[in-house]
Amino acid sequence: MLVSSQLPRWLEGLLTQKFFNACVIHEEAKKNEKNVYCLDCCFSLCPHCLPPHSSHRLLQIRRYVYHDVIKLGDAHKLFDCSFVQSYTTNGAKVLFLNPRPQTRPFRNAGSICFSCDRNLQESCLFCSLFCKIDHLLRTQSEGGLSKFLLDCKFLTLSEPVLDDGLMTPDSVLDPASSTKTSSGSGESSGGVVCRTEWCTATTEIARKKRSSLPKFPPVSEISVGFMNRRKKNPQPHRSPLY
Repeated sequence: MLVSSQLPRWLEGLLTQKFFNACVIHEEAKKNEKNVYCLDCCFSLCPHCLPPHSSHRLLQIRRYVYHDVIKLGDAHKLFDCSFVQSYTTNGAKVLFLNPRPQTRPFRNAGSICFSCDRNLQESCLFCSLFCKIDHLLRTQSEGGLSKFLLDCKFLTLSEPVLDDGLMTPDSVLDPASSTKTSSGSGESSGGVVCRTEWCTATTEIARKKRSSLPKFPPVSEISVGFMNRRKKNPQPHRSPLY
């Protein structure tokens, strides 16, 4: 957990709030998961909480492979995200807010995260927004973090938030689609296909389930075979009773 006087309140709240829990205020309402963060009030909201915050800066939080992410376009309005690894899903680039548990042993292949040692795409240095901020707090002098923060006075939701905010792993694009995105500082952050066990687990399970299903012939083949058997084995005709 990040603890520093250099952290603005909105950023500390963004990295520590629990998202996608049910809203206690709208407990009986449908679609009441808290998937919006208000930068002015520094707490999470569900879609039914939004009307009183309509004039505030609002950030939609999404769920990708069971972890919180935000769109790279929104992140660039708030913070210098250069060298933070991004992932492409559903046609959008996203960043993880916090580091994920390590599911594989460390292998020194390419680049690694400066903060948590996770394997990364070669052009990246951090696996999440948290890891970059943690590194800056440990290496920058007093007040050094402020030059990475951007003055965002207006941030609104670009789409309705009554969906579940989920991004599915099977929508991840192939490596040919990975690109570098320029930030305001002139540096770049790479997009990469997620190849961790977290990203592939769901699709692998679905693939195994499909392959294990019994293979039945088409309905038309079943019908034809049944009719042929009836022709080969006709029922005996009984004599009428007098």
